[in-house]
Amino acid sequence: MVQQRSQQKQTLLGATGVAVLRAYLAFTLRTTRWTVSISPEAMPFLIGQDGKTALVAFWHEILPLSPALWWWAEPQNPRLRLSVLISRNRDGRMIADIVAPWRIWSIAGSSDNKGKSKGGASAFRRMRALLNRGQIVAITPDGPRGPRRVVQQGAVSLAGMTGLPVVPIGGSCSGIRVKTWDRMLLPLPFGKGHLVCGSPLTLVRHATGEAARLESALNEQMMQAEQNTQRSPAYQRTKGFLLPLDIMPSRLWYGLATLLAPVLPFLLRWRQKRGKELPTRVREKMGFASLRRPQGKLLWFHAASVGEVLSLLPLVENCLAHCPACCVLLTTGTVTAAALVKERVQQSVFAAKIGHQFLPFDVPRWGTRFLNHWRPDAVVFTESDLWPNLIGLCHKRAIPLALVNGRMSDHSFKAWQKIPKVAQRMLERFAWIAPRSDHDAAHFVQLSGGCSVGPVGDIKTLAQPLPVDWGQLAKVRDKIGERPVFLAASTHNGEEAELVEAVALLRRRHPTLLTVIVPRHPERGAGLLALFEYAPRRSCGQWPSAQDPVWVCDTLGELGLFYRLAQCAFIGNSLQTIQTSGGGHNPFEPARLKCPVATGPRIQNFSQAFEQLGAGIVKVNTAQQLAAWVSDMLSKPEKAEQQAECAYQKLEQQSELLETLTQKIVALLVA
Repeated sequence: MVQQRSQQKQTLLGATGVAVLRAYLAFTLRTTRWTVSISPEAMPFLIGQDGKTALVAFWHEILPLSPALWWWAEPQNPRLRLSVLISRNRDGRMIADIVAPWRIWSIAGSSDNKGKSKGGASAFRRMRALLNRGQIVAITPDGPRGPRRVVQQGAVSLAGMTGLPVVPIGGSCSGIRVKTWDRMLLPLPFGKGHLVCGSPLTLVRHATGEAARLESALNEQMMQAEQNTQRSPAYQRTKGFLLPLDIMPSRLWYGLATLLAPVLPFLLRWRQKRGKELPTRVREKMGFASLRRPQGKLLWFHAASVGEVLSLLPLVENCLAHCPACCVLLTTGTVTAAALVKERVQQSVFAAKIGHQFLPFDVPRWGTRFLNHWRPDAVVFTESDLWPNLIGLCHKRAIPLALVNGRMSDHSFKAWQKIPKVAQRMLERFAWIAPRSDHDAAHFVQLSGGCSVGPVGDIKTLAQPLPVDWGQLAKVRDKIGERPVFLAASTHNGEEAELVEAVALLRRRHPTLLTVIVPRHPERGAGLLALFEYAPRRSCGQWPSAQDPVWVCDTLGELGLFYRLAQCAFIGNSLQTIQTSGGGHNPFEPARLKCPVATGPRIQNFSQAFEQLGAGIVKVNTAQQLAAWVSDMLSKPEKAEQQAECAYQKLEQQSELLETLTQKIVALLVA
């Protein structure tokens, strides 16, 4: 017990010491007026321009000044990551703890000598992996124990093996020299400081004199920094008050979410009573995990609702096929999406490698709890379901982020333009964004100030055909008999009244026609009975008689059945009479099942998808036009088949997108 208390006391003293030193270093570096002089040849490497990367080298004595250079570089390219090789001894770990909140990540290790392993081989592999991934790695060639200003062979070997250049850096500021082996420079507040970055060096492994070349370059930069030389035409000088990049994209959103946190459990209880949350899993919305984290690499995919889940699953499975050693965490926001994940994952050959959780609300404390448990190695968001606090928390931990099928409608674009700084800081956190269309890509580039964009393509084209219970399909066909079927899929409030008129027109021309109405939200099924003369409802187990013109199928997950049953289909949420914002639904689902499709004029949410399918989709504006199209499809089966085949062939042209996205996502796991 005494020993335990002693250890706790030492831990507390250590944490207090680190906090004090961090506060002092932050204060002195921020109050120092810095001049940053950079060789034009070094600039692209220091800011990661065009994916360039390099080793950054400086003497161990100016290690406390390194955050100032990072605070200058990171805002110019927030996708950059900096890792510094720091020894595994107690002093090295203390330095690592001090700089960690500024997203300067440490690689534990130093050169192995005298037959004693100091983690050099492991650190060497780690550095190579980070460099290959496009990150910057900083080394102190004379560390960890000197001799002072003497380059060790490990730095030359690393540069030679990677083939990457070394950028030599010198630094000086108002400060005091500590009586250590390297005479470490400790900055003083309200002084002046100079950082000088020289031209990159290409070092050849095992070549004679390479260590001396690097040594000379480092000493030259140190001399320039110490002497405070006048500006040279060969260098760029930047002055200003340096600060670390904000971790959270929006401090206002961060604070508001924190203040609302005590109220949100009551909101969850209210949602639970209305069937919008699962009682046994509602705590997942507060970041409490209900599953254990699997061993090894973990890819986290987030899909907001049913449509995103359907489009994302082929990408998830393909990533697992390319990376058998990793597992996947799939999060959703809705109960219906969770039910779909459960159903589909059970059918997958990768079922044992895919776990599902509900996404926690965007409360910093809840998000931290979620990340502490799951510790994902990479994160993939989809479409437009973006949460600033979660994105900021991932960035704080240097977890690489990607956005696939990025959607930015004109309405959302105008809204984000009102808070451009928040949008920019949020989008800058992504290593890359794969937008749904060229139109979306232009919006992302403009809001982010030039993020890495591509490839462009809609992953909904990758989804497998909607599943079907073949036994139920046979049963429905048996009940209906030879009657032709027209499907109105995913209809919304306001447009069913138009369908009433279309059904009446169609029954005059095709007396045996059965119209199947599938409302987007099944709970609206009862409200449709008055419109359609109290038609039978599938959710109540009712079947249409030979005289019933309409069958209301207010169930979930059965569109695969009805698209296979129908001779033609209309996609809802598209007529001018709808009472919701946006417009359109996924046209790829019927196209993949070779069902001829029509849509109304309001398709802005899926405009690119409809453009891709071209002549495979027919647009109608009124009930009369819809009735005329359905009649045409029923009367001319060859024409219906031709339209369906046209849409199907357009889909097949998108197959390359799956492999491209898979390779980019798996590459996030390299380091």
